[in-house]
Amino acid sequence: MHIDWAALGQVFGVSLVVTVGLVGVFTLGIIGTSRKPAAADAASTGGTTALARTGAYTCFALCAAAVGYGIYLIVA
Repeated sequence: MHIDWAALGQVFGVSLVVTVGLVGVFTLGIIGTSRKPAAADAASTGGTTALARTGAYTCFALCAAAVGYGIYLIVA
């Protein structure tokens, strides 16, 4: 049996980078949805909160797309 160590290393490296990246994007999504304006600044930060929530939903959409692509690669 012959093991191609270079290919195994590439798979390990790519999977590590993608996993850390996906966890980071998901974390940004959670942070974006947890942003609540302070009571005193509620009127002035309405746009910032909406922007953070939109960015969070974009992060979640990227995570869902990555999971969907992974399922596609497994099935195809």
